[in-house]
Amino acid sequence: MLEFSCADYTFPLLSRAQTLQLLRLFEFQWVDIGLFERNPRFLPSELMTSTAEFTQRVMADLEPTGLRVADVFLQCGLEPAHLSTNDPNPAVRARNREVFFRALDFCHTIGCTHITGLPGAHHGATERDYAIAVEEAAWRVDQCKQAKLVYSIEPHIGSVCENTAKVHQMLASVRDLTLTLDYGHFICLGEDSTAIHGLLPHASHIHARAGARGKLQTNLTDNNIDFEGMMSRLCANDYSGKIALEYVWVDWQGCNRSDNVSETILLRQRLRDLANLSRKV
Repeated sequence: MLEFSCADYTFPLLSRAQTLQLLRLFEFQWVDIGLFERNPRFLPSELMTSTAEFTQRVMADLEPTGLRVADVFLQCGLEPAHLSTNDPNPAVRARNREVFFRALDFCHTIGCTHITGLPGAHHGATERDYAIAVEEAAWRVDQCKQAKLVYSIEPHIGSVCENTAKVHQMLASVRDLTLTLDYGHFICLGEDSTAIHGLLPHASHIHARAGARGKLQTNLTDNNIDFEGMMSRLCANDYSGKIALEYVWVDWQGCNRSDNVSETILLRQRLRDLANLSRKV
């Protein structure tokens, strides 16, 4: 049975406790945590200052809601190129690994078995940037295996994996790497859903929101993503990961023009309907 989660960072104007309570009110059983330095509710810097205290506070907010954590999405910098996983500075990469270790401890304590990271950004030297990205992804996969967690990358606009061909190349380069797959990043840049469907066998987590050519995030009425094809394939393949509703509200790529409450509810119902249709075929 397909299960749905929702990103905590969909509602950035609410406190952590308010967001978790809202998701429970919406009858979600799972939440995705954005461990982002730009997300004041879940800051990697606070995790590093005191892992135990940070974790205890998070668990105290989770407990009354009954929500379980589907994914911890780690981003060490304020934007994707800042403190990226493939930063050319070895000292930055070493610090990132320290943060990653703390994030693994955090996941273990709160009962989360899935962690997402970004693949890496462009830093002016294409071959070097890609090689470091591969090295760091392989290291993270290995660490997660030892911790009995699943590691995935989310290919995105502006990354070393911003098109499906590059994603397939990365998957071929890093054994056991999985994807947190968001169709919108590819659709926005003009790729067709058919090409993105080919990545679904590698997905361990799905980010779902409406999107269109030239628009990373749209209302469902303007959507160009083939959610019907996505859901039919997930059902046929007995997909066991979560589908996270991931509308965001940020002044980037026009992602502050949606009513996230309404769009989250509408898209979840649409995906549920499509899943039910797929099971009847």
